[in-house]
Amino acid sequence: MKQLLTGNEAVARGAWEAGVLYASGYPGTPSTEILENLIKYSGVYSEWAPNEKVALESVIGASFAGARSLAAMKHVGLNVAADPLFTLSYTGVNGGLVIISADDPGLHSSQDEQDNRHYARSARVAMLEPSDSQEAKDFMKTAFALSEKYDMPILYRMTTRVCHSKSIVDISEGRTEMPLIPYEKKDKFNPIPEISKKLHSKVERNIKALEEYSNSTELNYIEWGSKKTGIIAAGAAFQYAKEVFGDNASYLKLGFTYPLPMEKIKGFAKEVDELIVVEELDPVMEIEIKAAGIKCTGKDKIPREGELNPDILREALLSTKHQTIDVSDIQTAKRPPVLCAGCPHRGFFQELGKLKDIITVSDIGCYGLAPKDIAICMGGGFSVAHGAQKVFSLSESSKRCVGIMGDSTFFHSGMTSMLEAVYNNSSVLLVVLDNRITGMTGHQQNPGSGFNLKEEPTNLTNIEEVAKALGVKHIRVINPLDLKEVHETLQWGLSFTDPALIITRYPCALKKYSTADKSEFGVLQSICRVDAEKCIGCKACVKTGCPAILFDSTTKKASIDTTQCTGCTVCAQVCPKNAIIKEER
Repeated sequence: MKQLLTGNEAVARGAWEAGVLYASGYPGTPSTEILENLIKYSGVYSEWAPNEKVALESVIGASFAGARSLAAMKHVGLNVAADPLFTLSYTGVNGGLVIISADDPGLHSSQDEQDNRHYARSARVAMLEPSDSQEAKDFMKTAFALSEKYDMPILYRMTTRVCHSKSIVDISEGRTEMPLIPYEKKDKFNPIPEISKKLHSKVERNIKALEEYSNSTELNYIEWGSKKTGIIAAGAAFQYAKEVFGDNASYLKLGFTYPLPMEKIKGFAKEVDELIVVEELDPVMEIEIKAAGIKCTGKDKIPREGELNPDILREALLSTKHQTIDVSDIQTAKRPPVLCAGCPHRGFFQELGKLKDIITVSDIGCYGLAPKDIAICMGGGFSVAHGAQKVFSLSESSKRCVGIMGDSTFFHSGMTSMLEAVYNNSSVLLVVLDNRITGMTGHQQNPGSGFNLKEEPTNLTNIEEVAKALGVKHIRVINPLDLKEVHETLQWGLSFTDPALIITRYPCALKKYSTADKSEFGVLQSICRVDAEKCIGCKACVKTGCPAILFDSTTKKASIDTTQCTGCTVCAQVCPKNAIIKEER
């Protein structure tokens, strides 16, 4: 039996076949679909966690209890989970434990393109890197077996191209039911300094043993072609190199990439005239290979930034360009991505943007597409704003900071960020944009939505009540599409010298409404239209940034694409001539 699967779908299948019992993670492109597909298989318990650290800690508990367990996250999520990761390297596992890091070369949907292969070396854990969907499935079973054999977590590095590309996968194998490994009290689960000293020695012995495994495993193999050029590559980079060189090169294809199979690399290098290391982002393998005294070419020719592709490699290594069809030189208009038509965040930012001497500090989410001054990381909206506000206050500056985050990021790491501002009596204005779902990654549930990963009803965490419990004294919940209410509430929030909180509460324009949503917000059945007779072409509606609004430069009139319009009325509220009318569909 064969199916066309994405890498993420294949990982989920492989985990199920390997007998995984417990899986946890936090949604983040390009890793999101792993857990969304894993819930389709019986015999596996899967859940969204509030953040990646909590996800990994839960998976550690499941492993210690004897189950094969899986944690899935994108590359920046591993930064959040790094604290338990480094200790887990020492304690080892009970049931097999695999940590998926989905890296994003090219920053398709991320704030940076860090190379998480460094984590394997730093935390001293073994690492596997599949290059297509078949390997993404098959390597999962190998990863869990290695985890249990060598008593360590396995880092499973994916990249956007492998996660989202589709290839044929043999799914003829069924699930191997793995009995729970009995839990026994062990010193290694309690890594106090005296115990950790011994555990560190065990880690180094395991890495040494894994070096031998790396040199003998079939995961690392040679494909002989022309010996004029030898290429060492892993993951998607191997596929790119094969497309460029074909049979005009020989390949050492690495699937088990830490520890590196240095003896196999030395033997391969002796057989070829020129050795090239092809890898995305950092010269991780290249540095180790050169340190072993092996001459090779790598980042002196291949770009260190961005996602690779065959065209880039062809030009960098062969100084030739791939012939393609001729295309027009006419360039389309360049414009940044914008908030969706009907996005509830638009109304809030419409009014916030009118205020003077305001420093807007955001974190990571859909609202990052709105105008802002600073954005660093998940949960950083409040704490970064707090730090800046303290400096402005100490220097007697009139500037005021507004810290902004979404509902999912509030639960991810915003609660401690809020606590920082409250505990230190900051005059920062806090804002949680609650669109009732995790929007940017594709509408995953979160603790505030009332549903779990399987979309089953569950306990709902109320943001307002959490804020009260953390000590916020001034709180208002508003409809962000009511511009007058937004304006008045912003003035209210900025009037305090201690933390105030505004919660904007309205569903994402693309969200499938739950019964609770319909009860609270009604059903969206309206659209807006422009009365051309009244329109004076002032472009006030255009300046809201709504992609449903069109402007004819010939007639000097605005119009609205009713296929996109949701009837949010933000445009109608800013129109000085009342030329925009709300109508029923």
